[in-house]
Amino acid sequence: MRAGGRGRAVLRRVLRRPGALGGLAVLLLLLALAFLGPYVSPWTYTDVDYTALSHPPDAQHWMGTNRIGQDVFAQVVRGLQKSLLIGLLVALFSTVLAAAVGAGAGYFGGWTDRVLMFVVDLMLALPTLLVLVVVTPRLRKWGWLTLVALLALLGWMVTARVVRGMTLSLKERQFVVAARLMGVSPARIIWRHVLPHTASFLITDATIAVGGAVISETGLSYFGLGVQPPDVSLGTLIADATDVALVYPWMFFFPTGLLIAFVLAVNLIGGALRDALDPTTVGRAGPSRTTVPGLSG
Repeated sequence: MRAGGRGRAVLRRVLRRPGALGGLAVLLLLLALAFLGPYVSPWTYTDVDYTALSHPPDAQHWMGTNRIGQDVFAQVVRGLQKSLLIGLLVALFSTVLAAAVGAGAGYFGGWTDRVLMFVVDLMLALPTLLVLVVVTPRLRKWGWLTLVALLALLGWMVTARVVRGMTLSLKERQFVVAARLMGVSPARIIWRHVLPHTASFLITDATIAVGGAVISETGLSYFGLGVQPPDVSLGTLIADATDVALVYPWMFFFPTGLLIAFVLAVNLIGGALRDALDPTTVGRAGPSRTTVPGLSG
């Protein structure tokens, strides 16, 4: 099947799922809010209205104000934008790294496989939370991109192992053996023949990794280890409003609600993509069963 035909078939399968449609609609609304919201709000996230401290939502402040008079809508939009950027970049970098390491280890085998898998095992042995707690404060001066790099470097290993297992199976297929006998370079074989057959797993994994990265960033920012003032993220907004959640609920529930909505939407889309991209999915109605090529018996 041509790539265009396969893409249309996958899109039809995804669109047949009500959960995926709902998740996609919510995700598009959140993206529009994050990147178009600053242009429709009369306030910026750094503006202070000293006449409206801890003011509930009204026509002037659509989501109310916080304890120092900053507009909650402007703050939430900025926080959502920053959290989405971090989540998307972490998922992108970690997936690319996992695909490169896993495919390289599985295809070349031998000492290349042993060295790369040793690195994977070493990274898996590291206490991720402890590393983040120790390293993040020392890299604050470099900005939030250091947080992206750390989360990406600490989140690719399991995916790489799965890609390696899939590659070990794929490299013995006739089309890969034929390409190798024709003198096609290993890099081209991996790019043109191996990675496309792992795309369903990688796309699904990357989609779900976005939600996981946003939750990780939120947790770190909640404890003061992520995005630093004067910038904001959903984590910093939730942390600042936790102690007044019952007194001034708009400060807490708006960022929390958007976080929950985003993670739920991404998980719904990821689940639909998994079923639509996996050619071994059985049935169109009821629960589906999927297998990962190279790992199933």
